[in-house]
Amino acid sequence: MPGEEELIQLRHEKLARLRARGIDPYPPRVTRTHTAAEAVAAFEGWEAAGAAGDAPAVSVAGRITALRDMGKAAFLDVRDGSGRIQCYLKKDIIGEEAYAGIADLDLGDFLAVTGPLFRTRTQEITVEARSYDMLAKALRPPPEKWHGIEDVETRYRQRYLDLLGNAEVRDIFRKRAAIVASIRRFLDARGFMEVETPVLQPEAGGAAATPFITHHRALDQDFFLRISLELHLKRLIIGGFDRVYEMSRIFRNEGVSTKHNPEFTMIETYQAYADYNDVARMVEELVSSVALDVLGTTTVQFGEHTIELSAPWRRLTMREALIEHAGIDFEEYRTRDKLLEELQRRKIEVDAGWSWGKLLDEAVSHYVEPKLIQPTFLLDYPKEISPLAKSMPGAPGLVERFEPFIAGFEIGNAYTELNDPIDQRQRFETQARLAAAGLEEVETLDEDFLTALEHGMPPTGGFGMGVDRLVMILTGQKSIREVILFPALRRRD
Repeated sequence: MPGEEELIQLRHEKLARLRARGIDPYPPRVTRTHTAAEAVAAFEGWEAAGAAGDAPAVSVAGRITALRDMGKAAFLDVRDGSGRIQCYLKKDIIGEEAYAGIADLDLGDFLAVTGPLFRTRTQEITVEARSYDMLAKALRPPPEKWHGIEDVETRYRQRYLDLLGNAEVRDIFRKRAAIVASIRRFLDARGFMEVETPVLQPEAGGAAATPFITHHRALDQDFFLRISLELHLKRLIIGGFDRVYEMSRIFRNEGVSTKHNPEFTMIETYQAYADYNDVARMVEELVSSVALDVLGTTTVQFGEHTIELSAPWRRLTMREALIEHAGIDFEEYRTRDKLLEELQRRKIEVDAGWSWGKLLDEAVSHYVEPKLIQPTFLLDYPKEISPLAKSMPGAPGLVERFEPFIAGFEIGNAYTELNDPIDQRQRFETQARLAAAGLEEVETLDEDFLTALEHGMPPTGGFGMGVDRLVMILTGQKSIREVILFPALRRRD
């Protein structure tokens, strides 16, 4: 069997022959009257109307995915974005010269075929070609397993081959697009206004995450790629918009895993005159509505779990969850050293330099998250790990915050937003002291945001959700790389 380099050389020779015959192998335009799906629908409609008169004539275009030359006739499968349609090329109809040209066609080439539709003896709707035109000569052969690439490295690095060969992968990304559109419709219908805020920011605020840094030459200033949408969206609430949202890319210079990618899509919403209870009701309605809209059901399968997304979702406080699943009452471990000692005693891998909040978060990740399969709001977090959330009345040390969990992992974060500028400054200063002590993942003090907050912000409920993680849930994928078209990969030497 010829090697890849030999196959590429053969295709270059065919390309030269096409040009020698005066055929442009990359013409600037094509006349296409029907997609593959539209052509099939047109023929079925003609049949349903009694098949009177001539069958519909069409011009279809797409990539050749199958080619069967039988001497005096050939069958081609042509695929476009809507699906596949078979084409029948007969020497007696298209002429000897055109038929001889089939020898210069290859799998992967783009072709336009024009002619009437008919059904073959196997009842397949087919274009009976009167003519065909080369649209783009493929100089590399398709993967050997045209109908299903299995190598993960190839699938992620050459996503175009993955999409060509795997119909189920194409379906995932069609659903992703539908999910994004459905989220927007849901929020637009509830009076939220979509906005855009800066990607390049002078301060990396709104989340405890390590940023990417870049340099602006004209301003001679370092900027951070945003790690959150929060602080700019709150400025808009301060400015008088009551309901805003943004869906955009976020960048965090952190580890890569099945649930993390350095850049990902976030949706954040902010609603004036609302608290985290209002936001929780909106979130469960949003997710179940999107599922019903895109999938036609609120029940999804995730691995061995059947998950019901319809409201209401379970509410569980963080303290209750840790007591239930780990036997740890964080009120009894309010110092970093005491909590560190307990987690080390339990053989949980922790860093001795972690803060109390980071240790608590690790305990939740280890004991609680894997148990939260059905949709659950984990409520009422300690103030130390929630510097942007409003304190709970009558519950010292706790804030009005929740994280929604589905299928054992977190998909978002929400607060009753802290709108006391003095309290907010004190919390930022505490975070700054932690940063000075060597902790990396802390909130950054943003003076411009504090100035904005001093002008007054109404009671506000805010929410952020990883869109990629929601897509994982709704498409049953256990790796975030399966729902991001071009995931971050280590450069190949």
